[in-house]
Amino acid sequence: MKPKIIFLSFFFLLITNVFSQNTYVFLGSYNRDKTAEAIQVYQLDTLNGKLTKFTSVKNIINPSYLTVSPNGKYVYACTDTKTPNAGSVSSFEFNPSAKTLTFLNSQRSGGENPVYVSVHKNGKWLANANYTEGSVSVYPILESGKIDSIAQNFQYIDGSVNKDRQTRSHVHSAVFSPQCDYLFLPDLGADKIRCYAFDENLKKPLVETKNPFTKTDLEAGPRHLTFHPNQKYGYCIEEMAGQVSVYSYENGVLNKIQRVATHSDKIKDGFESSDIHISPDGKFLYATNRGKENNIAIFSIDENGLLKNIGYQSTLGKHPRIFALDESGKFLVASNVLTGNVIVFKRDSKTGLLKKVGKEVKMENVSCVQIKQI
Repeated sequence: MKPKIIFLSFFFLLITNVFSQNTYVFLGSYNRDKTAEAIQVYQLDTLNGKLTKFTSVKNIINPSYLTVSPNGKYVYACTDTKTPNAGSVSSFEFNPSAKTLTFLNSQRSGGENPVYVSVHKNGKWLANANYTEGSVSVYPILESGKIDSIAQNFQYIDGSVNKDRQTRSHVHSAVFSPQCDYLFLPDLGADKIRCYAFDENLKKPLVETKNPFTKTDLEAGPRHLTFHPNQKYGYCIEEMAGQVSVYSYENGVLNKIQRVATHSDKIKDGFESSDIHISPDGKFLYATNRGKENNIAIFSIDENGLLKNIGYQSTLGKHPRIFALDESGKFLVASNVLTGNVIVFKRDSKTGLLKKVGKEVKMENVSCVQIKQI
């Protein structure tokens, strides 16, 4: 082999290795023990899928859901989740060079049992969904990464038809539209996907619209929502019905065009569908089922945004509440709450199918996973 070719090969491997080490996996948990590592951070080797412990933080109660700022400098968490008469959102500074995750501050969540936080693409606003009391809160984010006091808080009281689970509103997520000009709130208790226009330049950015909500099927229990990379379609996973509803999307308006089951025909009841994500190339959709199945349903997406089920992959644990895809779409990482294990899957970009790689990571009551390349 010629020296020039050897040099170029070595240079390519060096660069590839460097970039394979700047992808981080953030894990949250239901952990009431302040002495335990409630949030853990791992490096993801994007060559082989190996997870390596990087840093952690203690003295936090139940950081059940996490999100990372667009610039990767800050982590925001739902804290004091499932704690009576409590609930907060907290901020942390992530410093890869120093290998630290440092607590910055907390604010009241504006409702009991916060379950979801999202950051605006400008990094200046945080939105939080509170499940038990059915509410949404939005906060300015300061230049320091700290969360400012609540700018707006809206509470809802309407429910739906299921007398056991839908006696009142249960907002399960707060999801920005692709351009971050709208905020969507899937409400499991009311069978609605609520919507506000979002004006980032206002002190109170949530603005009522002509279409304040999209009504779902009764007893659907809308939980999480995601948008196709082409921004033309939205996909909502329905926890109670075990379905994914597909919507055409334009200017804050969702119109349903399809509804498909996340579970196999063998499962007739007891659905506990949970999370939903689309591969970066827009070709495949993944949705998790807890309860009797504990798997990931895999769908292909056609040019019209419609879904076709192409298989299932066990999450190799129980109760896969949250999963995440890395930004390259090469890996999917699933967190199983009841078995306290985190599994890395390599994704076949052509077939969409998944294959376990590397060793699992153990974390008691692990409830959330987010991935960020920094």
